[in-house]
Amino acid sequence: MLRSAGDLWACVLEVNAWRYRRHDAPLVGYQQLCRELSASGPGTFAELDTTGARSVLRRFSDAWFAAAKRRKDGDLSARFPRRRRGLVPVRWYHGTFTLDGRRVRIPTAKGTPPLWVHLARDLPYPVEQVRSVTLLCEGGRLFLDVTAEVPVAVYPAGEQPDPARVAGVDLGIIHPYAVAGPDGEGLLVSGRAIRAEHRMHLADTKARRRAVARRAPKPGQKGSRRWRQYR
Repeated sequence: MLRSAGDLWACVLEVNAWRYRRHDAPLVGYQQLCRELSASGPGTFAELDTTGARSVLRRFSDAWFAAAKRRKDGDLSARFPRRRRGLVPVRWYHGTFTLDGRRVRIPTAKGTPPLWVHLARDLPYPVEQVRSVTLLCEGGRLFLDVTAEVPVAVYPAGEQPDPARVAGVDLGIIHPYAVAGPDGEGLLVSGRAIRAEHRMHLADTKARRRAVARRAPKPGQKGSRRWRQYR
């Protein structure tokens, strides 16, 4: 499913490349892309259904207009989406999927069997609060990103937060949390130990890769048993 979404992403890039060579305006609007998808007909992108395909088109359109806005504001480092992707996340909104305990039924293209995804654990939200699910791949593993509508917290009478007391929280890298409160009070959570541990682990990993690069088999070679055990 994610591979089919990647094919759709690559197809949009290819169509815009053709239009660029003909000096035509690119197809970047969500409605324009949806019309092209409808004209292509069902089954063009394997088992990817219309709802999932439109989520990919929405992602492409949002990325293009976000880059255009940044470049209009003077940020010349912003780049338009022109890189092909092998696996692209696919999103389905409420009413198009079915939740049954730890199983999620994801719709597919017309004439193909539905896709059932088995979850590793229960959802942290009730079924009636789930509004959308996104299928994605991160670090070689398949994940299901769930978006739910959480009700606003209600406090008993007399226990509401005091609106006169305001605290500002700054999220950073060296210091993960820096909190400033009333009367000059503050809280600083240092993250130097975590950052140093991460840098040491990264440096050690790079050193190990440089050490074993000399023993790596050449392209086409099978390699020794010790090398396969190391891999």
